Amino acid sequence: MKVYVTGEKELIIEPVLKWAGNPNISIAVKAFGLKATVQVVDLQVFATPRITLKPLVPSFPCFANIYVSLLQKPHVDFGLKLLGADAMSIPGLYKFVQELIKDQVASMYLWPKTLVVPIVDASKAMKRPVGILTVKVLKATGLKKKDLLGSSDPYVKLKLTEDALPSKKTTVKNKNLNPEWNEEFNITVKDPESQALQILVYDWEQVGKHDKMGMNVIPLKDLTPDEQKVMTLDLLKNMDPNDVQNKKSRGQIVVEVVYKPFKDLEAERDIVDPNAVEKAPEGTPAGGGLLVVIVHEAQDVEGRHHTNPYVRLLFKGEDKRTKQVKKNRDPRWGEDFQFTLDEPPTNERLHVEVISSSKMALLHPKENLGYVIINLADVVTNRRINEKYNLIDSRNGQIQIELQWKTS
Repeated sequence: MKVYVTGEKELIIEPVLKWAGNPNISIAVKAFGLKATVQVVDLQVFATPRITLKPLVPSFPCFANIYVSLLQKPHVDFGLKLLGADAMSIPGLYKFVQELIKDQVASMYLWPKTLVVPIVDASKAMKRPVGILTVKVLKATGLKKKDLLGSSDPYVKLKLTEDALPSKKTTVKNKNLNPEWNEEFNITVKDPESQALQILVYDWEQVGKHDKMGMNVIPLKDLTPDEQKVMTLDLLKNMDPNDVQNKKSRGQIVVEVVYKPFKDLEAERDIVDPNAVEKAPEGTPAGGGLLVVIVHEAQDVEGRHHTNPYVRLLFKGEDKRTKQVKKNRDPRWGEDFQFTLDEPPTNERLHVEVISSSKMALLHPKENLGYVIINLADVVTNRRINEKYNLIDSRNGQIQIELQWKTS
């Protein structure tokens, strides 16, 4: 594979692809009133595609489009058997068929054209965060049960449109059609004029896909900055105003929202920052800083076979772990870890896993109790964040992580 470095915001990759096999392909041919069966054997295809990721952007997945093309016609080689004999031995037939097939394959594989696969809107992906949306999920009322027997186990997912980051998730309320959460989340906003908050209510299932109980959206442009607002929204099947199924009652969701735009940086210099942290120690890179991750505690973590939790941090190829707390669903660690960086981790993410291990459990020595992926853009902006995160792949588990960004 070749990788090119250019002056543009792009990444160019040229892998070499080779495929060979002996497929069982039979083709029925009819010509001049005669029928025959032709078998394709010893098929080989060689190709050199060029894959370009551009433009590179500061938001996940870090590129806006994929461009795929072939540098030259692919090489195609094969044999043909007609009535048990090698048809390619007929004078002139081999070259004629080869050229015909190459042209057909070349058109299929885009040479000399280019396939463009759009991934994200480049203009929006280049935007920097401009504010924080704080959402407090208060409660839901009148939910309809999805289980044939018994009630439902609802939880709520929050996500901003035009954002590739994972959704925020509340805890699961068991067997409750009028659940109360009172759980708060902070979400980074890049474009309050076009983005909207998606609110989706699901019924948690132990096995299989979780059933959607209803949804609604709040356009951020409808919110007054710095004004707290409690909203009661009808749950709909989808956001199609012409769908008759949206007239069916699915219950209501109550949320408290406030959008706080970032203040002008010049004005903030004269204000005492409540998130201020001490400066990084001497020797920290001038253009970078020190990322401090403090693992405080977790609640309601539980494994199927054992619960001896510890936390694993994965960041930029480094793997750091807390001590293990045995037989505890609500462990406390209070351990801090430091990462020295050459530049602010604006486009980086921290992967946090809660794992249980037991030397006595021979069949299940290790279990994953849940994980969360934290976008670090907020800590670069705010200098300090101390939040509880709901663990993904965990029924009700939460973990409290404090992040600090120190510069010299």
